Amino acid sequence: MNAELVRIVDSIARDKNIEKETVFVDLEQAMISAVRKAYGQTDEVEVLIDRLTGDISAVRNGEPIDMKVLGRIAAQTAKQVMIQKIREAERGSIYEEFLERKGTVVTGTVSRFEGGALIVNLGRSEGFLPKSEQIPGETHHPGERIRCLILDVREAPHQVKIVLSRSHPDFIRRLFELEVPEVSERIIEIRALAREAGYRTKIAVSSIDAKVDAVGACVGVRGSRIKNIVVELGGEKIDIVRWNESSQILIGNALKPAEVTETALSFELGRATVVVPDDQLSLAIGKRGQNVRLAARLTGWDIDILTPKEYNKGLDDMERELSAIEGIDSEKIEKMMAMGIVSLSDIEEIGAEPLMKVLTLTEELAAQVVSTSAEAAKRLATEAEAERLARLEAGEEEAGGGESTEGGEADTGAGEESTEAGLAEGAVPAELEAPALAEGEESVKPATAEGGSAADAAMAVESSEQAQAQEADASERAS
Repeated sequence: MNAELVRIVDSIARDKNIEKETVFVDLEQAMISAVRKAYGQTDEVEVLIDRLTGDISAVRNGEPIDMKVLGRIAAQTAKQVMIQKIREAERGSIYEEFLERKGTVVTGTVSRFEGGALIVNLGRSEGFLPKSEQIPGETHHPGERIRCLILDVREAPHQVKIVLSRSHPDFIRRLFELEVPEVSERIIEIRALAREAGYRTKIAVSSIDAKVDAVGACVGVRGSRIKNIVVELGGEKIDIVRWNESSQILIGNALKPAEVTETALSFELGRATVVVPDDQLSLAIGKRGQNVRLAARLTGWDIDILTPKEYNKGLDDMERELSAIEGIDSEKIEKMMAMGIVSLSDIEEIGAEPLMKVLTLTEELAAQVVSTSAEAAKRLATEAEAERLARLEAGEEEAGGGESTEGGEADTGAGEESTEAGLAEGAVPAELEAPALAEGEESVKPATAEGGSAADAAMAVESSEQAQAQEADASERAS
């Protein structure tokens, strides 16, 4: 029996990952509770278990007692106390284990759903994957194997709460460490990372070994390494760019696949003004601004994207307005451009102090430059808005000129539809070949669709009706 006790203690310690000494102490406490349950809560009880042989010695009020005579109720008490204490010890072991693994990737099995959250079986414990930490649009089913990042480990009443995540940027970082040996060996370093989970990720990498291409190593042969990560993320796009200590080069790399022609940095504003060709503008901005938004988070700069026309207009307006101020010459304006100031609104935003410091302007002159720029920016914005409204009104008037033809178009709508259908099937346009008319069908040409007036359409309808009436009279007389 005593040898069996030692074997059971070894098994519990191994299965629960807790110390053997802890199990022995818990057993001793459980037996003390059993003795007090049988005799009295105020008794002085001492129980010792030999760690090698498993022999049990119990003393109550200085007199030895036999544990076998305590009875069923005392034994049940000892069992409950022992289970409770072993569970507490196991909970502490689980907390310490997963606390050390915080920030690493674990593999588990989807157990069940609780509301929008996902419960993942991690072996010794269960992880909690909240809806907010799941990848948008991703679905899972019970029994599916899943990889997650251990985001947080908390001690809760009667359990250890392990919070998991698949949307955190560090999940991407850990996946690269698993898939790319050079990253885990620190030959390649992930310098910056920006992510919109489920849609797109930008990651900037550099290599400490000149012989190792950072981007190529992360992509792998024929994209094998990056493909495994993309599959794990459910098809999320990943852009890998080269890190550069120069912010201008880094911003250009981060905005790829768009090509950047010029970058102006304003350290005072923390803003980068990027010029891209007209045909690259939508590519640089990305779908719903996603490309420029991720590039800004990757580089740490606010990024404004302009076309060459907008950029040059801002510079021309600034030069024209500031040149009229006494004491501001072309050299000072060029210094402003070097500071990353590319428009009058930038001067208003930056304020007088940087102008005084960099351009060595007096306080009065700097204040005059700022006030003049603010007034000019407001005036130019008002003029631009008025011009835009004028263009809109002109467009509405043109559209209104065509409103008078709506009646004719309504009369000839069927003819237009038949013409479109014929063109869709490769038929000859109505202008070149007149279709045969069924009996009683009106021969109405869609004049307004080809630029005719409503009066012409009405005359055509009237003449067609007269011709049909004459044909009807002639047929009646013949009969």
